[in-house]
Amino acid sequence: MQFTNARSKNYSSRLPTEILAQIFLCCIPEGNWKPVPRWAPMLLTTVCRRWREVAMDMPDLWRRLQFNAGYGDWRKRALCYDSCLKRSRGRRLSLTLECYDNNLTELQSLLGPYVNQVSSLTVRTFFRTCCPLAAADFGGLNEFVIHGFYFVLAVPESIGQLPPNMRSLKLMNVALTVHMLSSFKPLSWAGLTNLELILDGPNPFAQLLRQCPNLSSLTIVGKLTAIQTSKAFVHPKLQTFRISGNLHEDSIDKFKAITLPNLRAFEARNTGQWPHEDFKAFLIRSQCRLESLLFSGGVVTTDGQLAEYVALFP
Repeated sequence: MQFTNARSKNYSSRLPTEILAQIFLCCIPEGNWKPVPRWAPMLLTTVCRRWREVAMDMPDLWRRLQFNAGYGDWRKRALCYDSCLKRSRGRRLSLTLECYDNNLTELQSLLGPYVNQVSSLTVRTFFRTCCPLAAADFGGLNEFVIHGFYFVLAVPESIGQLPPNMRSLKLMNVALTVHMLSSFKPLSWAGLTNLELILDGPNPFAQLLRQCPNLSSLTIVGKLTAIQTSKAFVHPKLQTFRISGNLHEDSIDKFKAITLPNLRAFEARNTGQWPHEDFKAFLIRSQCRLESLLFSGGVVTTDGQLAEYVALFP
């Protein structure tokens, strides 16, 4: 066994650096990873001097990180986190932050030198208020995800103004109210192409779409209530539209609020009785070339209604 280990080390020492680097990239976990000594890439730095030198000289090994804030020995963890961030050497970063309280001063101080490197940011909150981090502080941010462990309301300061290059916003278990949406500056979400959110209260489809003129994909979860509108708003770029939630009895006019001429895929879940005539009129008015129409569990339709949709898109 000792002979085998010695020969294995000898073989690995002969590998060209380029091949060894590719092997290292295959060792790191999928998604963002925690800097833990027993996991790659931290583990790779402890095997031998050459492996440490190769790993430390690979910025791509240190671009996808997960940090914990709000408990334990923060100073010790912060030193480890900062060393990992420095090894990224200016590359674009994908970060996941698990926050166990809302005092993020130390975390903000840690991230300060790297805010313009962060292109993807996921914040998981384990307390009953939403993430206080402001998306606008991350100048290079492309994707922002807030995931509440408890159901919470969004914080306007965190999402009211988005960086100019941001394209995707996902609010998971985080609700956005109509009043909050109304408080945002016009076109403050103009750069978004993908939006997933929970709406709390009346659902202002048209108002939401006006905030996002470049949106191509929209997912809305919530109790879909009535919309008061005198004229349908035309959104020429939305291609994928998903809704999930109970359709309120007085919301029969909801699809009169919008016209989507470029719609290609529509999905409904858990809506109860489906407003067939209203939705069919919306499809005819939009004159879209629908490629996918999916009614998942909890949507009540009839075979005759489904046949009518098929006739619209032979």
